[in-house]
Amino acid sequence: MAFKGKEVGVAVIGCGHWGKNLVRNFSELGALVAVVDPREDIAAKFAKDYGVEALSLDEVLASDAISAVVIAVPAELHAKIALDAIAAGKDVYVEKPVALTMEDASAIADAASAADRVLMVGHLLQYHPAFEALLAAVRHGDLGTIQYAYSNRVSTGIFRTEENVLWSLAPHDFSLMLALFDEAPDHVEGTGAGWVTPGIEDEYRVNMTFPSGGRAHIFASWLHPFKEQRLVVVGTKAMAVFEDTHPDKEQKLRLYRHGIDRSTGRPVPVKADAEILPYDMAAEPLAQECQHFLDCCASRANPRTDAKEALAVLQAMIMAGAT
Repeated sequence: MAFKGKEVGVAVIGCGHWGKNLVRNFSELGALVAVVDPREDIAAKFAKDYGVEALSLDEVLASDAISAVVIAVPAELHAKIALDAIAAGKDVYVEKPVALTMEDASAIADAASAADRVLMVGHLLQYHPAFEALLAAVRHGDLGTIQYAYSNRVSTGIFRTEENVLWSLAPHDFSLMLALFDEAPDHVEGTGAGWVTPGIEDEYRVNMTFPSGGRAHIFASWLHPFKEQRLVVVGTKAMAVFEDTHPDKEQKLRLYRHGIDRSTGRPVPVKADAEILPYDMAAEPLAQECQHFLDCCASRANPRTDAKEALAVLQAMIMAGAT
């Protein structure tokens, strides 16, 4: 549904590199009421461009016209702003990661539950129509039992100095892996190294195992010769590839029904041609994610990427960073 009558009034807090995209999407959905940014000139520009108010955070929290806030600020500020917003009676969408510590994340989750507020975390790729189709195929049993999966998220830049590549890029991949295996990992280890900025890892590799026996690994780097966003899932019946950087949208999601011939006493691969898995190529992931948040606010439903999912993702990331 489109919220042209502002049944859910949204303020976006933070109009920076990613926040500007949230501003645009919530405006297009008819829900944007206000923007907040510590840079007054930036806030004024976005307010003028989108025909809304530029407010302070305190004004947003006190406003009866604003029922939900979207937090797109540095991660170290997530906990305080989210807790203040929940205390003010607002539903909350917070960009990934939900917080930097389990203590802060649990406090946000507990506060939202106690206040009966919607809490959603921006694990964007859960709302990508190609991943939705892949996850549906996995849960339908088309791939059989998932044996292992891996994800590459690499590019040349953007180099960050406030966080390493694990925290900047990999939350998406942790979220996808936990969804695919439908459980939290029982063992996580990670290692990385940095060269561009002292003390900041530019590449990170993570290995995970799951209670059901599945395995996964994640490779994230912003010091890489080319851009690649590829997720591979290998099951007992079939294999799938979700390649978001593929230039042909029709080729982004492919299924391979490779088999193994054991008739000679030795395993021999039986290769099959790639099958194109259909998905809604017209749907934009961020628009779908923003719409889902509005739907949950209106219906009081639990978001797909809710507090439980966010805590599981954060716990796995902390385990990876600790090793």
